[in-house]
Amino acid sequence: MTETALRQARDAVAREAWAEAYRLLRGLDAGRLAPDDCAALADAAWWTSRVEESITARMRAYSGYTARGDARRAGYCAWMLFYEHQLAGHTAVAAGWLRRARRHLGGEPECAEQCYLAWMDAEEARQRGAFGEAMTAARRMTHLARRCGSPDLTAMGVQAQAGVLVAEGRVAEGLDLLDEAMCSATAGELSSFFTGWVYCLGLQQCMACADLERAAEWTDAAMRWCASMPAENNYRGLCRVHRVEVLELRGNWPEAVAEAVRTCEELLPYERRIAAEAFYVTGEIQRHRGELAAAEEAYARAHELGRDPQPGLALLRLVQGRARAAASMLRPALAGHEGAPWAGSLGRCRLLAAQVEIALALGRLEEARTAAGDLGALAREWQRRCGSATTPLHASAAAADGAVALAERDPDRALPLLRRALALWLGLDVPYEAAQVRMTLAAVDGACGDEEGARMELRAARQTFQRLGAVPDARRAAALLASARRRDAGGLTEREIEVLRLVAAGRTNRAVAAELVISEHTVARHLNNIFAKLGVSSRAAATAYAYRHGLAA
Repeated sequence: MTETALRQARDAVAREAWAEAYRLLRGLDAGRLAPDDCAALADAAWWTSRVEESITARMRAYSGYTARGDARRAGYCAWMLFYEHQLAGHTAVAAGWLRRARRHLGGEPECAEQCYLAWMDAEEARQRGAFGEAMTAARRMTHLARRCGSPDLTAMGVQAQAGVLVAEGRVAEGLDLLDEAMCSATAGELSSFFTGWVYCLGLQQCMACADLERAAEWTDAAMRWCASMPAENNYRGLCRVHRVEVLELRGNWPEAVAEAVRTCEELLPYERRIAAEAFYVTGEIQRHRGELAAAEEAYARAHELGRDPQPGLALLRLVQGRARAAASMLRPALAGHEGAPWAGSLGRCRLLAAQVEIALALGRLEEARTAAGDLGALAREWQRRCGSATTPLHASAAAADGAVALAERDPDRALPLLRRALALWLGLDVPYEAAQVRMTLAAVDGACGDEEGARMELRAARQTFQRLGAVPDARRAAALLASARRRDAGGLTEREIEVLRLVAAGRTNRAVAAELVISEHTVARHLNNIFAKLGVSSRAAATAYAYRHGLAA
């Protein structure tokens, strides 16, 4: 019976039916499993999100390989134990296993397993800022993988080179190389384990580099791959968290929240730090919707799991009318981003944009001006490194400069800045930020005397907010529109505005009377008053006035 179950388990491993393999292997006497079967149990436990069991089984496999003198397999197991402990945040234990991997593999003839050591050499040098040394190690890894005939490790080597280029600030080159590695995954050239690995690392780099279009394309590809895999796929949650980020930016909030819930369910048992990002994005959506208590809870959960809840929590305090508290909690977050790697520029951009908003709310114009200047410098440096002037950093910088110019009562300078910000956000397909810029543009248009332009921006902003479900912003836009209508109503009463709106829509006196539940005589009296107040003598002229002044909407 044991031999039959073992054959069935090995067959399930070969088919990558990990849940079945785990069930069968887990039911066998662990002490009688061969090292290869222990390693298979470790893989099955990992794929089914049982990381602690994976580590236990892999240590048994390691002991078995060591006992029989198989240095390559022992070295690989030691490296995997390093990797699993590192993901779990067990830094000291991880370092110990990495040293063991080096000891086992260092004296071996050239083999594919040594690629893992070269990869760690590249990572360690990159973190020290020794980019030349890091690139040499990443290239050594890639060349060794090719000589050993490993497409999996070749793709990881290419991705390691891309990471070095991005960290060095050669962002455009790095992302181009990243695409090459990602193509290996989409083309089906890699094993399942490495396909998921390449997708996850690549998506992290795309988001860190603020390349939303690239992130959206590769996220779609990653999720298609996840959908084609068996249900037991540990990578599904890791890839899904980036999908949540893209959906939130693109304004598909209901789906983003649903995906965030699934992400947390999939990741919390073993990858809490990445699950924290899903909680943070959920908090952002809830804040925009006006669900402030829920947003507070989501930010707190993100913080508990290790994610700094800024700038979202500071902006929540601003919405709650606690602007000074918002400013205070933002300062340490900004200080923590000083000297951050260039791949973390999007995070610093968001913090600086929030600082501008909060400083303006407090009337601290000089602080807002300085933050906007820092944001502009960040965007210019990013452009030098990535070769693009159409990134979220540029959109945020233009919006911040425009808001500061408005506060300085310089609408002539504000107008082109805000129009550029709007064009960039629309081009990036980020509707919420675009609508926020429209609100500032409406204020600038009003300051320039362009009331019709202001109304157009407010109507467009209100429509976007309503579609997104951003209730507080939609109400604010509607209130400003109502205020503009009252200013432009030529002394008309609310009832007269209602009558004019229906007349402008082509209604007869009888139809107006029926809709407003008043008599035709009363409609005629209202029309006479409207004509007199507006200085017109016909329905057509009154209709033209209504359209010119935004009273027909």
